[in-house]
Amino acid sequence: MAATDPGQQDAPVSPRTANLAALLRALRAGPLSRTQLAARCGITKAAVSGLVTELSGRGLVRAAGLLAGGNGRPSQLVELNAESAYGLALSVEADRFSAVVTNLEGRVIAERTETADVAALGLHRSMDELAFLAGEVLAGEQPVGVTVSVPGLVDSAAAVLRFAPTLRWRDAEIADLMAARLGLTADAIVVDNEANLGAVGEAVAGVGAGVAELFYLSGGMGVGGGLVSGGSILRGARGFAGEVGHITVDPSGEQCPCGRVGCLETKAGLNAVLRAAAAPGDPLHDPALGVDGRVGLLKHRVQHGDQRAVAAVSELGVALGVAVVTVVDVLDPDVVVLGGYFAALGRWLVEPVRRELSARPLGHEPSCRVEPSPLGTSAALRGAAHLATERLFADPTLVGFAPGSSPTSSTEEAPA
Repeated sequence: MAATDPGQQDAPVSPRTANLAALLRALRAGPLSRTQLAARCGITKAAVSGLVTELSGRGLVRAAGLLAGGNGRPSQLVELNAESAYGLALSVEADRFSAVVTNLEGRVIAERTETADVAALGLHRSMDELAFLAGEVLAGEQPVGVTVSVPGLVDSAAAVLRFAPTLRWRDAEIADLMAARLGLTADAIVVDNEANLGAVGEAVAGVGAGVAELFYLSGGMGVGGGLVSGGSILRGARGFAGEVGHITVDPSGEQCPCGRVGCLETKAGLNAVLRAAAAPGDPLHDPALGVDGRVGLLKHRVQHGDQRAVAAVSELGVALGVAVVTVVDVLDPDVVVLGGYFAALGRWLVEPVRRELSARPLGHEPSCRVEPSPLGTSAALRGAAHLATERLFADPTLVGFAPGSSPTSSTEEAPA
């Protein structure tokens, strides 16, 4: 399944541009002849020939040998030129910045990560650091699209981060700030919640490939969720759908900063789990280890039978199970993916979640799968990279013509 929703309303495109996009998307599956493209896209063979010529002139497709068979002459195959354009994925987390460049097939060309106390840096210095990292991985290339992953509530249509508690940012105009630093227009930049992008990453390259309905549960300092339905992110009326961190899982539990009592985040936010797993002053609480280091240490202790760590992770599994029951009852997904730091602890979390689901069926045996994310903490970046290049697959005219080419230039080709 290809998740295609970039989070913004695309401008209307001409019928020709729509046909160019249809051909380019079809070539994602592999080389095709013009006859095959015509049949697959519902476009006449004569029109396909002109469209392929234009895509070739833009450098987006190239000849790929001959297709033998049949009684006539062999047909010329055409394939996607994956290196003709690149997408840039950027990520802001509480303790790091990340940047990844991918080609049109999703292959990583370059990546960098920089640790930082992002809240202490503040919004504008953080944007400076992120832009510097972007320049390092782009190495002079111009991206066809940029997607920025952030933790918190995102107004994706406006590309504004409304509130990120872990960063202490409010109403941050991320797209405008990054556009000014990267020399791009703001409409080339998509901003989205990391859980939504994690869901896209899983749908494209993780356990959700081929699944119609996927719910991604993201564990970090907070807890988020994202739903991919029929290939698109389900956003809700204001774009805040999937915020499961404040589902009540323990009515007699701790008060959450949101004002409610017993929210999932009070049980499943990383700091809450680490407090349950170790006494103050323990290395598990050392911020110098970073999120990955502390989660790795927690995992090591659980593997070696540390009773307090085992109890904390067991309690985490039950809390996640209670929340997932609500998600499954309301949304009925095919698969629930445990992402973020939950993925690293998946060995001990999946079964408690499955037990909660089995114990509370809503008139039927629950049929959705529960799986740890194979992408781990990289899922959001994978999803962000996919949406960055998706901008080109929606409008191939974003890439100009190669020198010496024009919309009417022709290429020598065997009959299709």
